[in-house]
Amino acid sequence: MDLYEYQARDLFEKYEVPVLAGIVAETPEEAKAAAEKIGGVVVVKAQVKTGGRGKAGGVKVAKTPEEAYEAAQAILGLDIKGHVVKRVMVAQGARIAQEFYFSVLLDRANRSYLSLCSVEGGMEIEVLAVEKPEALARVEVNPLRGIDKEKAVEIATAANFPAELIEKVSDVFVKLYNVYKGEDATLVEVNPLVLTEEGDVIALDGKVSLDENASEIRHPEHEELEDKDAADPLEAKAKAAGLNYVKLDGEVGIIGNGAGLVMSTLDVVAYAGENHGNVKPANFLDIGGGASATIMAAGLDVILGDEQVKSVFVNVFGGITSCVAVADGIVKALEILGEAASKPLVVRLDGNQVEEGRAILAAANHPLVTLAAGMDEGADKAAALANA
Repeated sequence: MDLYEYQARDLFEKYEVPVLAGIVAETPEEAKAAAEKIGGVVVVKAQVKTGGRGKAGGVKVAKTPEEAYEAAQAILGLDIKGHVVKRVMVAQGARIAQEFYFSVLLDRANRSYLSLCSVEGGMEIEVLAVEKPEALARVEVNPLRGIDKEKAVEIATAANFPAELIEKVSDVFVKLYNVYKGEDATLVEVNPLVLTEEGDVIALDGKVSLDENASEIRHPEHEELEDKDAADPLEAKAKAAGLNYVKLDGEVGIIGNGAGLVMSTLDVVAYAGENHGNVKPANFLDIGGGASATIMAAGLDVILGDEQVKSVFVNVFGGITSCVAVADGIVKALEILGEAASKPLVVRLDGNQVEEGRAILAAANHPLVTLAAGMDEGADKAAALANA
């Protein structure tokens, strides 16, 4: 789960990371009141989960409460890369002397943590990594040790911080790692981390991504951070049903059991779609090890609720759950859905009790169901039906 900037700021404050005052506002009147409360120069910042806010007009400096009102009026409702601004954060202004970059993230490839750090902050890190890779220090962080004072000094030194700043910035690095560890995050990023003209090191703009796997048991309070209004309704529906679903921008709905099989199915459907009007996969949906009628009905209900979907490809390998159970699940799911099931389904079964499973589907003879002998054949049929 990605957090909004104001949520990241509040978490930083909880862990004693130095931040500036910030108040969330949903109307120009609230922005004006926030500016009055904070006092002095403020910055009105769009709260959206995407970059490039400044270039899109989503960040404005306001010297008076009246200017804060006008800035909020201009920013609220703004479309930034497909994200409509519904709230702003009115943040205390700062006299910036220098801008830095710091992050700690999960390095899946190396099964470790990684810290990225640079004395050249402010610009997008992807741009910095390409244009000036030598300015970006990459320091591996042992998950068992984390970032203590010694490791923080090592990171600051590798990033070429001036000797007189290493003590200050390393203290902040330790506190930012405490956020990462304490909240079970997969990313904690500050860009920019600034040195003010007064000599203070402050986290000016933060980004935090939380591991949702930790939310239910270890951090039930994280549920309050989720913006349910901004969530895709189909993804929210799938989550409520306990399904692993991600909406994509295509026409062929996908159901499979096992993440690896589903990912392979996406590739095969995309390849087949090149021969049928360039149709593409509409979703990732992994029903896991079970394929009961309830689970299958829930999956089909979500996929068929996507107006972009024109056909569905059910690609299941029977292992612990036999193809008989899968076939029974599909037949009963179609009975449960009734008229709501109105789009063609291509079903490919393989593995445990495959012949018996296919026989069940053949006997049911449902007008929407087409059997496919193999994965390539199934993907081709589903793509052709979506393009018909």
